[in-house]
Amino acid sequence: MKLEEKVYRKLLEVPKGKITTYGELAKAVGLKNGQRTIGKIMNKNPYPVIVPCHRVIKSDGKIGGYAWGEKVKAKMLSNEGIKIKNGKILDVKISIHRF
Repeated sequence: MKLEEKVYRKLLEVPKGKITTYGELAKAVGLKNGQRTIGKIMNKNPYPVIVPCHRVIKSDGKIGGYAWGEKVKAKMLSNEGIKIKNGKILDVKISIHRF
């Protein structure tokens, strides 16, 4: 199985209303310090409606990039009940999904 497929499958485990970090997702698929790799894979996600790459955030709580812009990502997360202020997730500890 290709790494991209492994990452997308793992990301499908993150439920609506929860988030994970690039680092957590990297660890979950066996990549040590693979945050950048995860970011590149998320950027090329061919199934954004199915594979919820908008649920992956930076470890500092900032929402991070998104192919259609950070405003779209913030709106999608807000629609799922994630509270955001100034581009940062509030209550990250409550919202985070651990694998």
